[in-house]
Amino acid sequence: MAAAVVLRTIQNLEVPQAGTYEIDPTHSTVEFQVRHLGLAKVRGRFNDFWGTIEIGDDPVDSRVDVTIAATSVDTRDRRRDHHLRSPDFLGAGEYPMLEFHSTTVRLDGEDPRVEGLLTVRGVTRPVTLDVEFEGATRDPWGKERIGVSATTDVNREDFGLTWNQALETGGWLVGKAIRIDLSVEAVLSEG
Repeated sequence: MAAAVVLRTIQNLEVPQAGTYEIDPTHSTVEFQVRHLGLAKVRGRFNDFWGTIEIGDDPVDSRVDVTIAATSVDTRDRRRDHHLRSPDFLGAGEYPMLEFHSTTVRLDGEDPRVEGLLTVRGVTRPVTLDVEFEGATRDPWGKERIGVSATTDVNREDFGLTWNQALETGGWLVGKAIRIDLSVEAVLSEG
């Protein structure tokens, strides 16, 4: 029988053992939503991404680094995805990658917060992720895995994504606020 996954309790929070965890993109999602015509929430995702979550001995010394391929944007509409890759939005030809690098981990509430720098279209801005630790387990192949979810809201115009179209009835075609939702499963690196 395999040993149980090592969890620790720090500041009344359950955290995984220290180490570097590789994000498993086949069991993780990077999703977003934005308002269309001020009515519907259009959802999309990025299909190609990779990165690491490094859990420190002291969890506030942890860090997250993620890279996302701009060309992998997927909203289930080929024409819209082509427009999102264009210079009007992501400019994937000139800016092929989106990146997030954490700067601070805070444990001063019920759930941790990860502050970091998000880079889109070559523009870097601070963002704060509200994080929830989903748990840890050992998979059938003996690998230790953790689950984490996180959310944040950003204004797309802060990153130079300013294209829009005014509506005859007032308002705009595309909302400024973007909700980012992450669901991540990561595997403890051997070594």
